[in-house]
Amino acid sequence: MTTNEVIIFDTTLRDGEQSPGAAMTKEEKIRIARQLEKLGVNVIEAGFAAASPGDFDAIHTVADLIHNSTVCSLARASEKDVRRAGEAIQPAMQHAEKNGRIHTFIATSKIHMENKLRMTEDQVVERAVQAVKWALEYTNDVEFSAEDAVRSEMDFLVRVFDAVIEAGATTINVPDTVGYSIPAPWGERMATLIARVKGADKVVWSTHCHNDLGMAVANSLSAVANGARQVECTINGLGERAGNASLEEVVMAIRTRKDFFNLETRIDATQIVPASKLVSTITGYPVQPNKAIVGANAFAHESGIHQDGVLKHRETYEIMRAEDVGWNTNKLTLGKLSGRNAFRTRLRELGIDLGSEDALNAAFARFKALADKKSEIFDEDLHALVSDEFISEDNEQYKLVFLKVASQTGEVPHAVITLSDGDEEKRAEAEGGGPVDATFKAIENIVDSGAELLLYSVNNITSGTDAQGEVTVRLSKGGRIVNGQGADTDIVIASAKAYLNGLNKLETKAEKLNPQV
Repeated sequence: MTTNEVIIFDTTLRDGEQSPGAAMTKEEKIRIARQLEKLGVNVIEAGFAAASPGDFDAIHTVADLIHNSTVCSLARASEKDVRRAGEAIQPAMQHAEKNGRIHTFIATSKIHMENKLRMTEDQVVERAVQAVKWALEYTNDVEFSAEDAVRSEMDFLVRVFDAVIEAGATTINVPDTVGYSIPAPWGERMATLIARVKGADKVVWSTHCHNDLGMAVANSLSAVANGARQVECTINGLGERAGNASLEEVVMAIRTRKDFFNLETRIDATQIVPASKLVSTITGYPVQPNKAIVGANAFAHESGIHQDGVLKHRETYEIMRAEDVGWNTNKLTLGKLSGRNAFRTRLRELGIDLGSEDALNAAFARFKALADKKSEIFDEDLHALVSDEFISEDNEQYKLVFLKVASQTGEVPHAVITLSDGDEEKRAEAEGGGPVDATFKAIENIVDSGAELLLYSVNNITSGTDAQGEVTVRLSKGGRIVNGQGADTDIVIASAKAYLNGLNKLETKAEKLNPQV
């Protein structure tokens, strides 16, 4: 199927969620889905319906709320998975656009078929065809993926794709599941498949690349140059292991190098930075400063020669404008004199629905408290401020009541903390190598969680010395990994909030299933 548009298939809510500790709540998925719709993403893979009741419910809700993007659910090539996916996307099928998709997959490499599936080639082809037929009972938009296509034999890939296209698949995805390929052979593989598969001109060819060798974007663009017209990617390149192809890099490469690709996407590039910041805030995965497009230094010039050149003529050293990708969107929105209605209206504009008047009142109270600490409140501050409201009161075993930290030159830092543990308040104190270390040790003196701290990261949400600091911690216990987040103008308080947020998540036994296993 020849077209000048590259379809952007975003899998932040599914493959991105497989990053350690990045599991999202239903409400968080809704917030990201609304931003993806605003961004102009063609297809939103909202999750894996068979993974858990929670994932099913999130997909079902997103399918009901999103109208301008196709909502998709992943499904293994089993009847149970496919039917569960079909039920999850049903609300999307009620829209005039009928924009629901089922994305089914099965492995096609020898190593996967022999060691994981324990199936013959004939059985794999039969199962793939049957999965497509089951999916067609729910929607005429069916995508088929040959998992580990990068290590699959070409003749067998052609055979599988011939069969699923004849069965009615409308999109054929060729994934580099393990991030093994490099650009030239990956593009050649795509071109060979399109040339050899019967009915290749009747389907959209898609590429899904992982970043294990740091070439996911390069491989994706090579596939596009050789006929692929859908790229599967994530915001900030989020994803398991080294991540997926980065949406912002793919989109801006196609846009900036139109002289080479001569292709378009329907992405509103000014929404890229807001999407990046939202996903970073919700998942707890900070964006590295030198990250292309969305990193804080992406448009910074330190060299005097570069600065001089940019001042004289921007294009001497800049191939894109910062404002084109949304770097000017963190405008001042509210202040300490703003009222409840203005606060509610701005949240609605940001796609945030707190769900109840009580939640709005609680968030507004925190907004007023924040406005007393910093004079300028930006959209990023609001996203951070309301995040806590999406955590059910029932899931908060531990809450911060009081924190006092003493740290001075020549003295050992000391923390005193009071927490509510259920209905009981508990107090503890501890010394540490620094104020944050002392705070964490004081918390552990109360909760004795046994959790291991894997990561501690601090980022400023906006600029200025009065900016909120956003702290991310990654905790591990009993095989579970969670990210905890906290934000405050006081970085030690933000750290305590983040640690408690992580502990509360460990208390919540949310069942997740990795679809690649």
